[in-house]
Amino acid sequence: MAAERIFGFPPVVGVLPRILILGSMPSVKSLEETQYYAHPRNAFWRIQAALFEEEFTLDYETRIWRLQEHGIALWDSVASCMRPGSLDARITQAVPNDIPGLLHDNPSIGHIFFNGRASQQVFLRHHRALAQYIPVTLLPSTSPAAASLSFAQKLDAWRAILVPLGLQERS
Repeated sequence: MAAERIFGFPPVVGVLPRILILGSMPSVKSLEETQYYAHPRNAFWRIQAALFEEEFTLDYETRIWRLQEHGIALWDSVASCMRPGSLDARITQAVPNDIPGLLHDNPSIGHIFFNGRASQQVFLRHHRALAQYIPVTLLPSTSPAAASLSFAQKLDAWRAILVPLGLQERS
């Protein structure tokens, strides 16, 4: 059975976002739930709660509100693709999201972070010139498929987002 083209979500953008976190493409579970990082073993929401010393919540609206309050925009490098299953390595025929348009409409964004290498690779393939004008940083994937690092190691690496948000790194 051939894979069907799948489509991601619109960006999550608050009033004055200062950073943009780019994933690759929502997982099967995320697409089913229509929520970013919906897989219960994905560490994204736990990392965000820990970074900002907030109580972890399963309420998606609260999660999104918190991101926006902290100046974080969220999107994916891939707008649509072919991908059987959820593994980034299975992505083919990727169509990129309009990252230049998002940055044009939100000039307050001053740094892009990639949630994993697949997101970075798609971004650089289609928008390499942007990396000359805005800082970009690769972070370890929060996906459960990226099991080579512990939660603590991922959390430590993700502390990098605190600097452009104007927050001191927290221990």
